[in-house]
Amino acid sequence: MLRTNQLFLDYLEDLYKKQDNKKNIVLKSFDKGQKILTQNKTSNKIMLIKNGITKCYFVEENGKEYIVEFLGKGEIIGEIEVIKNVSCLCSIEAITEVTVYSMTIPFFQSLIKSDLALNNLLLDVFAERIVNTSSRASYQQLHKTEHTLAQLLDVKSKEMEISKEDMAAYLGITVKSLNRALKEHEKSNSEE
Repeated sequence: MLRTNQLFLDYLEDLYKKQDNKKNIVLKSFDKGQKILTQNKTSNKIMLIKNGITKCYFVEENGKEYIVEFLGKGEIIGEIEVIKNVSCLCSIEAITEVTVYSMTIPFFQSLIKSDLALNNLLLDVFAERIVNTSSRASYQQLHKTEHTLAQLLDVKSKEMEISKEDMAAYLGITVKSLNRALKEHEKSNSEE
C-alpha cells in the first residue's frame, strides 16, 4: 500500500554527498497537494523521495482518477519515462510535505551507463513493481472490496492520512460505494 525503498535512499544519499558538481542532484520540496509529475507532460528530472508521502495515479479518459500506489521514502519517480523517452505515464502528487532528490537527466543517463549498483537497484524496483501490480490485481479479483478496505484502513491508521476520495480511487470504486463499505466494515467490527 505504501511503497518505500531504504536501499535506494541510502544509495542516493551517498551519491548526493559525494557529487563533485552540486548541480546534478539537488534537494527540492513540495507542499501537500502539489503535483510533482503530471500525466502526459514531459518530465525534465528524475526524482527520489527523501521524505514524505505521494500518490501515483492516472486519470482515465472519462475523468476518473485511479491511484496506482502510495510512494514514500526511497521511491524513484520519472525514471521509466526517461528510459523509454515518453511523457509521464501517471501523475505524482504530494499528500504530505515531500522532499525529493532531483537529478538531471544527463547525469542519470550517464549513471545508467556506468554504475552497476544503480542498475541493480533499478532492476529490483522494476521487478518489485511487476510483482506488486500482479498481486494486487489478482487479490482484488479474489477478495471483496471490504477485505482490501480493511488493509487500507490499517495502513491509514499507522502510516498516513488518506482522504475518502483517495481511498476510493485506490480501491477503484466510487465514494458512495466506499461509504457503503465503511458502514459494513464498522458493522462487522462491532459484531465481533
